Parts: sequence; C-alpha cells; structure tokens
Amino acid sequence: MNFPEIWVARVIQNLTNQSVAPWLDGIPELEADITVLEEGSASEVTVINIPRANFNPDVLVNNSVYPIPVQAYTDDTVVLAMDKYQTKATSVSDDQIVGSAYDKIDATTRSHVRAMLTKKFKKAIHSIAPTSDATATPVIAATGAVVGGFATLTYEDLVALKGRFDADEVDPSGRRIVLSTRHWNDLLIDRKNFGDKLVNYNTGMPAPVIAGFELYQYNGNPLYTSAGVKKAFGAVKAAGDREGSVAFWDGGIAKKTGLTKQYFTPASTDTANQSNLLNYRHYFMAVPFESRFIGAIY
Repeated sequence: MNFPEIWVARVIQNLTNQSVAPWLDGIPELEADITVLEEGSASEVTVINIPRANFNPDVLVNNSVYPIPVQAYTDDTVVLAMDKYQTKATSVSDDQIVGSAYDKIDATTRSHVRAMLTKKFKKAIHSIAPTSDATATPVIAATGAVVGGFATLTYEDLVALKGRFDADEVDPSGRRIVLSTRHWNDLLIDRKNFGDKLVNYNTGMPAPVIAGFELYQYNGNPLYTSAGVKKAFGAVKAAGDREGSVAFWDGGIAKKTGLTKQYFTPASTDTANQSNLLNYRHYFMAVPFESRFIGAIY
C-alpha cells in the first residue's frame, strides 16, 4: 500500500471539503492561471495574473451630434501572490502505521488540515480588512456604551458603515460583514428600539441581514489599535487593541485555492528510528482586487 499517496489524497480532500469560513462561501474561485516562480526552491512563489477591466464608456443622453465620439477601451492586469502555508514535519513510526493505517492517516492529516485551515482563514480576513480609515476604505469606531473598556457595537454603527458604502457606490447586493465575537455578542444584547426584529432570542442568532449586510461571525478577526489602525498579521494584542469587524462587497474579493504538496521521507531511510516524516505545503489567497469596497468597525 502506498501510504504517502493515501495521506496526501486525504489532506487535499479535507482541505477542499472542510470550511470554517462561511463568509467566503459563494465567492467563485478565480479562473486565472497559476504561475510558479522558482519552483522547487526555498524561495518558490506562486502568482496569478488577473485581467482587470475598469472601463466604463461615457453615456450620451438625447444626443444629436454625429458622428458619435470614439472612446478607446482600456484595461490592465493585476498580479497577485498567493500565500504559502507550510506545516512543520510530523514524525510517525512504522510501528504506529502498521495495522492501523487509516486511523493513523485520519488522526495525523486531520491535525495538519485543521492547522492550515485556521491559519489561512485568519490570514484571509486580515488581508481583506482595510488598514485605516480612508474615503474608499471606511474604518469607524463603535459608539455604544463602554463595557469592559470598549465601546459596544450598535445598530447605528452598522447604519453608519452602510452610509459610507453607499457614498462609495458599493453594490447593495453582496455586502457582507464578519463580526468579531465581541461585536456579535453586543448585538445579542442590543434590544433598544428593535426587540426581536434584531435578534431571534430563541436561537441566540442575529438576523441574517442587518442594515443591508449579510451577518457572519468569526473568532479570528484582525486587531485594530485604539486609533483605528490595523495591526500586522500575527501581532501580539496590546492594551487598547480590539478585534475589528470586517465588511466587504463579495464581488470585490479575489479568491483562489492553489496547489497542495506533500513532503515525505520514508522510514526506510531512517534505519535507527524507523520513522516516517511528513509535512504539507498549501497555497491559498483571499484578498481585495483593489483597496476599495471594504470597511471595518473597531
């Protein structure tokens, strides 16, 4: 039995079928071709080239002048680098494998899959979140009562963010907001003027759409400082930092799942320990096409 092939097949299957990020569901995978630069080296990079057409022809109203002016078509190409995720090598002895191959495959690969899914979706929501407040990337502060040192999220805050999206002419269809756990809980207790219209108190779940945003919850949202500036991915939480809720238009997100590779060293090459070594490399990307159609509340 070819254990390496079975193991990598199980990892690819689980990475494809398991999702802990429903806020990315329905966003189609990009059709763009994947290019691998410096393949096989430590500096291997996977990129995709995305044609981008921002061309909008001028529209004439009640025109009476001919010939109609000619407007040249313009477009460009965006090159995006995919994130690379690697697990540390796991040692599994032949004694552990023999007689319980499938159980051991599931136990070992499940841990690798879980670790990669957690990391890649945290990186995705961090990449989607705007860095700081700007005209096209609103980052606003919550304005509710202060609880535990932080202002709570209110319905009015969601309306304020909606207003910023409206001002930037973001398509009303497909607006999503991924609430931090703290903000999600704020909505659960915010009954002012809304009662059961805001939350189904029997299930403890906020309404699926509020202020035009489809609601999601995630426990890995990026950190913002008290000044509303996003911290670097993986940064340690400091005093005053808080998880932000991230909003976006689903049509403005580029999502691509790349290759999954297994690296395997068989026990036959390790005479003393008779142990196999394996780890995985996986490519994934979820980022805005441009710094627009995204926002946050902190």
